[in-house]
Amino acid sequence: MRGYDKHAYEPFAVTVDLAVFTLRADALHVLLVERGQEPYAGRWALPGGFVRPEESAETAARRELAEETGLTDVTGPYLEQLRTYSEPGRDPRMRVVSVAFAALLPGPPEPRGGSDAAQARWVPCDEARGLAFDHDRILADARDRVGAELEHTCLATAFCPAEFTLGELQRVYEAVWGTTLDRPNFRRKVLATPGFVEPVPGAARLTGGRGKPAALYRAGPAAALRPPLLRTPREGHPA
Repeated sequence: MRGYDKHAYEPFAVTVDLAVFTLRADALHVLLVERGQEPYAGRWALPGGFVRPEESAETAARRELAEETGLTDVTGPYLEQLRTYSEPGRDPRMRVVSVAFAALLPGPPEPRGGSDAAQARWVPCDEARGLAFDHDRILADARDRVGAELEHTCLATAFCPAEFTLGELQRVYEAVWGTTLDRPNFRRKVLATPGFVEPVPGAARLTGGRGKPAALYRAGPAAALRPPLLRTPREGHPA
């Protein structure tokens, strides 16, 4: 464009950061990488990196997740843009604006380090503190977003395998919300919500108890929960 000088403005970089969640041993875990270079070498951080000129932010997010963790199949059921973090000074190298994403993976394989990450591992969310950059804030925002989405959408099934029991689905809510739910009440609400889950005909799974095998379900066609499934912890349990 005639008369336009792209050098008239100070350059800045765009990065992506990913808060990737899964359930392990009925606890909410987040994927972290140990930084292999400065700044913050040796510190744990969310996976991420710089957006290349030919990439969209989402394309960069999927590429960085694969490069830094070895998780190549990241086209899973949920990857959502969280928000943009643009505060000056959030990166000591230069002015950097980050587009953050939240992602959910049901029972993924063990990650490995790669690219500029020395190693990668799943860490319980309650133990993920003191992260590099402003990643503590990003992680907190992402966890709040996922918790809120569970109230109004069918997102919880993204944590589950293709076929799951209602007990497994309940443990998703309890892990994300940090509370204990009443089993009969939860079951009644789930089954009364049109399109939330669908029974798998003739399928059942032993769950370790002394009772009969539990019926299996799959995710239904609904996207929103009407009415919403609100957080209602039992008396005596933390919210």
